[in-house]
Amino acid sequence: MRLSTNGYTANWINLEVGIAMGFKTSPILFVMATEVVLKAAEGSAGPDNLGGGCSMLPLKAFMDDTTVICSKEDETRRMLTRLDVLMSWCRMEFKPKKSRSLSISKGKVDEATTFTVAEQQIPTVSQKPAKSLGRWYYSSMKDNRRGAETLELASESLVAINKCRLQGKYSRYVACSSCLFPNFYGHS
Repeated sequence: MRLSTNGYTANWINLEVGIAMGFKTSPILFVMATEVVLKAAEGSAGPDNLGGGCSMLPLKAFMDDTTVICSKEDETRRMLTRLDVLMSWCRMEFKPKKSRSLSISKGKVDEATTFTVAEQQIPTVSQKPAKSLGRWYYSSMKDNRRGAETLELASESLVAINKCRLQGKYSRYVACSSCLFPNFYGHS
């Protein structure tokens, strides 16, 4: 890593591990570095053909949350191996214990298929359910829990809004702006 300004360029400094933390630019540097790694790994597996001229790229990412979606087991393994090599080159590492794998074969969850990264097995969703972008994923692949989870979250949020002691219209504004009732006042 090195720092450059208009009139000065520092010497190269070897980082021991990952991105330097504690700077205002650290999150931006992290996202940029992650994007470079993902772009370098993207060629390890082709896009999935969804039919009708639509295709889906094998990597989805938001900050440090990366999802690998491949239609073939060997493509998934190749992608994970490539990502592992690139991450070690960047002096960063995956935490397999925080990762989850889900393999679906012929419409059913395949428990026999396991994946590894950093020479450690990734737990399956059956072993440990995963939460991604606010939603829980279980091995049953059924969505009937989702309604109960949404109702529970809405109830907890309304109780929290009531406890904040805001008066009438302000508490309604908080409820509407927090997406509890996005269509209540015609917001979408």
